[in-house]
Amino acid sequence: MNTHFLSLFILILTAVLLLLSCQDAPKKSSQALEDLFNNYRAFQLAQYPEYATYQGDHRYDDRLTDLSPAAEKSRTDSLSGFLRVAESIDASALNDTSRVSLELFKKLMQNAVKSASFDTWLMPLGQQEGIHIDFPQIIETQPLQHAQEYDKYLLRLRGFPKQVADVIANMKTGIQQGMVPPVFIAKQVLDQVSSLARMPVEETPFLIPILHRKNMLTESDKIKYKELVTKEVKEAVLPAYLQLADFLKNEYLPHCRKDAGVWSLKNGKAYYAFQIENQTTLSLTPEQVFQTGLNEVSRLRNELEKIKEEIGFKGDILDFFKKLRTDPQFYYTSKDSMMAHYRKILQKMDTVLPSLFGHLPAAPYDLREMEDYRAKSAPQAYYYPAPLDRSRPGYFYVNTHDLPSRPIYTMTALALHEAVPGHHIQIALAQEIKGLPWFRQDYAATGFVEGWALYAEYLGYETGMYEDNYQKLGALLFEMWRACRLVVDVGLHDKRWTREQAVNFMLENTANSELDIRSEIDRYISWPGQALTYKMGELKIKELRKRAETTLGDQFDLKLFHDKLLENGAVPLDMLEANINVWISQTQRKKTT
Repeated sequence: MNTHFLSLFILILTAVLLLLSCQDAPKKSSQALEDLFNNYRAFQLAQYPEYATYQGDHRYDDRLTDLSPAAEKSRTDSLSGFLRVAESIDASALNDTSRVSLELFKKLMQNAVKSASFDTWLMPLGQQEGIHIDFPQIIETQPLQHAQEYDKYLLRLRGFPKQVADVIANMKTGIQQGMVPPVFIAKQVLDQVSSLARMPVEETPFLIPILHRKNMLTESDKIKYKELVTKEVKEAVLPAYLQLADFLKNEYLPHCRKDAGVWSLKNGKAYYAFQIENQTTLSLTPEQVFQTGLNEVSRLRNELEKIKEEIGFKGDILDFFKKLRTDPQFYYTSKDSMMAHYRKILQKMDTVLPSLFGHLPAAPYDLREMEDYRAKSAPQAYYYPAPLDRSRPGYFYVNTHDLPSRPIYTMTALALHEAVPGHHIQIALAQEIKGLPWFRQDYAATGFVEGWALYAEYLGYETGMYEDNYQKLGALLFEMWRACRLVVDVGLHDKRWTREQAVNFMLENTANSELDIRSEIDRYISWPGQALTYKMGELKIKELRKRAETTLGDQFDLKLFHDKLLENGAVPLDMLEANINVWISQTQRKKTT
């Protein structure tokens, strides 16, 4: 063949192969991304069987999470492996949605690997989380209707002592490395563990399914499984709780640290800086957060003075707070009355939702009373999302422990935050977005999630949910509470405040009961940085709304704005801002065309 034609042939062949390769690149990248997400999902479900059960995947209902040091290291190594795979995928070959998912996944893995480097798994128990609290909650999600399901439940009961042994081993290593919680937190854990350890067998949560719920068992099987469950609780579960209580009291407490903040841990300063960015998804210094908190506290203090005058209270703000904490008219004496009032609030809000959103989730939600065994050290309320299989609704849990610390005037704001239009609307919509990978349906962008929920309280003003000055006062006090969090969280973990300094700051600036304040302060101590997310996220969302209203004028549509905020699920706040800016520009262009 002529040399010229040979060179031309090779050139053409090379171009064709290159073209085919380029055409195939998006397909390869897309498939690699899909495989990565599927593998990560399989990993999460297999590694955390209780979570799989919660999500409605019942392949692992007979297993518990391996909490051994080897398993912890293996999980971290796996996360690093997922990150390496993610970084090898060509983002330029992906569509916009997949590109965003890839970036979010890489950020998720980076944060998980970075978090693991601080060895916080050596402090596995707190007053609000840990196996001592989590294990009894299995009965809320474990299928327990048929005999084979009880067989799996028995295996889980039998496996609890292994978890306790692993946790104790981890805490012993924590003692050696100085990774221990404050002593006052450990004492609360000891109280929780001891309370369950001392329970009569048939009064423990573990017997509830077989004693107090309907099931499909035959009469003979009911007798059989009652005996078997009782035996496992008596011979495995309760002795494990006793073993844990003994370790906490005699070996752990003497080594726990006296200082409240994480500054007193190894690498504590770096850990707190990481937590601020990880939780808020904003690049902020502790000092910036602290100053923002002080500014918001000052602003809200003025708003509280105004509403105090409108109510007609004579006296200073501290006297007003005292009245709010102590006047019996502001508190229920009956749990049933309190729960009925919550249902009334939620029913009213349900009728308002169509005015705020163009699209609402299909998943229902329900109201529940918090269990006694965790209520004492728990905050005022929780929201637990519905599982992806929609086998049960989302749950708005309300704390009815110590009713004199649960004011009536804050109930509306609390319901809007935890249920609708707060956590339930945002999380359920995220779960129902078609085409999103599994991990994005509950992506941990806390600054967005909690910022949205606090913004949802603000929507109560615009929808007439706050029917009188006291309910408006309740919303203001809740906002003040979140502003104070910016100050006390940084105070505790960066400025070396004592626990009492933080408590006193909250007493001077909020009307929360001292019991509630102490529970909250201890929560901030155990969960550094998380308390910052509410106010910082809300401020960002309000900033974006004001920008949209100012720029778009009469083109601004609140329902479209809310739908746009929520259309991608939870995302970091910088990504949210970019999305809203694009929407504003697109909406402007529509007007000109």
